[in-house]
Amino acid sequence: MEETLMDAIETNNNKTSDSDSGSDSESDDEAQTALELQTLATELSSNPANYDAHVQYITALRKQGDLDKLRLAREAMNELFPLTPAMWQRWADDEISLISSAGNEGAISGIEKLYERGVADYLSVSLWCDYVKFVQKYDSSVHEFSPTGISKARDLFEHALIACGLHVAEGSKLWESYISFEEAVLNSMDEKDSESREKQVQRIRNIFHRHLSIPHGDMMSTLLTYKVWESKHGSSLDVNSSSTDGISPHVASAYQKALDMLSVRADFEEKIVGSDVPDTERLQSFMAYLKFEQSSGDPARVKTLYERAITEFPISGDLWIDYTNYLNKTLKADKTLRGIFNRATRNCPWVGELWVRFMLYVERSGGSEKDLSDVFERSLQCTFSTIDEYVDVFLTRVDGLRRRMLFAKELDDGLDFSLIRNTFQRACDYLSPQLKNTSNLLQIYNYWARLESNLGKDITAARGVWESLLKNSGSMFEAWQGYISMETELGHINEARSLYKRCYSKRFSGTGSEDICNSWVRFEREFGTLEDFDHALQKVSPRLQELQFFKLQQESKNIVSSTDHKEGPAKKSKGEKRKSSSDAPNEESPAKRQKAKAHNKGAVKPNKVENTITPTDPAAHVEDDVKTKDPIPEKFKQYTDQCTAFVSNLNLKANSEDIRGFFSDVGGVGAIRILLDKFTKKSRGLAYVDFCDDTHLEAAVAKNKQMLLGKKLSIARSDPKGKRKGPGAAGHKTSNTERQGEDGKVKLKGRNTFAVPRALGWSKPASSSSSGADGGEEKPKSNEELRKLLLNKT
Repeated sequence: MEETLMDAIETNNNKTSDSDSGSDSESDDEAQTALELQTLATELSSNPANYDAHVQYITALRKQGDLDKLRLAREAMNELFPLTPAMWQRWADDEISLISSAGNEGAISGIEKLYERGVADYLSVSLWCDYVKFVQKYDSSVHEFSPTGISKARDLFEHALIACGLHVAEGSKLWESYISFEEAVLNSMDEKDSESREKQVQRIRNIFHRHLSIPHGDMMSTLLTYKVWESKHGSSLDVNSSSTDGISPHVASAYQKALDMLSVRADFEEKIVGSDVPDTERLQSFMAYLKFEQSSGDPARVKTLYERAITEFPISGDLWIDYTNYLNKTLKADKTLRGIFNRATRNCPWVGELWVRFMLYVERSGGSEKDLSDVFERSLQCTFSTIDEYVDVFLTRVDGLRRRMLFAKELDDGLDFSLIRNTFQRACDYLSPQLKNTSNLLQIYNYWARLESNLGKDITAARGVWESLLKNSGSMFEAWQGYISMETELGHINEARSLYKRCYSKRFSGTGSEDICNSWVRFEREFGTLEDFDHALQKVSPRLQELQFFKLQQESKNIVSSTDHKEGPAKKSKGEKRKSSSDAPNEESPAKRQKAKAHNKGAVKPNKVENTITPTDPAAHVEDDVKTKDPIPEKFKQYTDQCTAFVSNLNLKANSEDIRGFFSDVGGVGAIRILLDKFTKKSRGLAYVDFCDDTHLEAAVAKNKQMLLGKKLSIARSDPKGKRKGPGAAGHKTSNTERQGEDGKVKLKGRNTFAVPRALGWSKPASSSSSGADGGEEKPKSNEELRKLLLNKT
């Protein structure tokens, strides 16, 4: 007895420990789930567009069983993303579990709306089947077969067949469910009401006929089922034969046609239904299938196939673009297109072309300004893959506003030019940093300025648009050209001329500098007086010569560099390396010049090329025979620094193009020499910039302390060594042992004083006695005086 009691106590203790361990495990799971939910909630609050976080959050809430939070989480996700058919089905199942009875009409209505939202996102036969089953089970008017309920169910089935009835692989499920419902209605009818029963039999027969005329995967089974059904209602048919004997001719003909259509599509269906086919191949198979269906000319079948493809590949932007393009061609401004565009932009919000097509559809279908504005604002909240897509979206919005203001019979409230101006301003603020000096930015500003002038009737605002562009992109030739073109078209000749005067000396890329000069001369020929024409020629001719000379310099430099590259660098001897590494003076010694002359005696000298520089303007009719020799190769050039700016504190990454662009507003830039470290061959942050004249040089020096690549430059006029005064001037280098005394004679000092000549015994040291009374030097003696002096000594 005692042992039994102890065993019972031990057993109870074991049960208690097991329950405690189980409760501990459950509490640990709950704590882990709570921590996961908190982490996911934090992530979604900071990044609501995280699709995976939404899915994980909903899964965790469903596991926890908090249906209220689960419903809110699903609604939050559906505001941003379409849900998959499986997610809609789980949502409906969770809501159905809360229904206590079939009489809860409010909950049933809410679940029906849930199903409607689900079948609108993607084509899903299984979700449609669940929808109709739910209505038959929980709607009392339907399962009691009241006239209202029967009508409701039939409308639902027809709606489902429009969406999925042509689905070759799975559409039969809906047809069979429809037939089953109508047979249930037939069975519920009074046996004595033969007329009503006959009508119902004919209704079921018509559904069979419709099903048999559509190609689907189970056509043989459908035919046998139909024959069995007909035999039950008085027809004598061979239910075991797959032939169409005994069936009405039109039904047999439709069935045979459907069989032929199925045989043609069987290969396509096999490729898109197979589970072992890679997604890439399946998508290609879908596209080939769609091309085939489009050639057959049945829009309903094409639409169903597109919906099937979208369900399988919902984030394929190209597929959505093809789908909407096809519907635009076939349905034009049909109202059903709005829902499809909504779905397209929800599935692929990063595709700018879909938003452009959406706005065009809304405008084409007569949508209000509010509808267009809503689509436009939604598009700006998305992130596109290219900057061109942003440009297209903004320009499409402006196009729509312009058309409505010009051609609409009645303007919407609040529709005026300020909307266009604000849209342009937003586009420039949003895109200018990424579009600087590009054709896209020029297109936006050009369009804006012309609308300000033509539609807004404000020439001052139009000029302000162009000036804003020139402030940021003044180095664009096309920007100046567009501004001048607008002024010329409006007849503002003086304003156009002043623009030419502002920009003719600027340096543009490519042939822009020459083009703007030639354009000015053509402009004065067409619109100016003779004085204006002569003035333009006087201004542009030196500029064209300068540009031509610079071009020749560049070509010669390229020829020399290509020649050096072909010959290859000669291997230096040890002595030559030592000489090249030393700091040699600017002027070579006579010995070095002699050595170089002997070395180059047998070398082939480059041919002298005489280039005639003529103004490139055809209107000038002036031949300026300015002949120049090929410039000296860079490594042999001697720079005089006569008109040169010295630039320091350069960014070490700055190159010649950066410096040239910095001085582009000044103009007149010639050679640019960036000083490099002789060991690392990297920039030392110093540069010499040559200018064509003092006017351009002074303008360049005036840019002192301005920023380039994040560094404040120091710009000063270069002081050539040859022009410096005092000791250390270029061209008169003194060594450590050579100094100039006060008397103008050279005195040798320093370490090398061993070279000083010693005083000889017979020579007299210089003294005051050898000087004249006036302190000057002694006059040289004649031969007679010297002879007398020697005779006296002897």
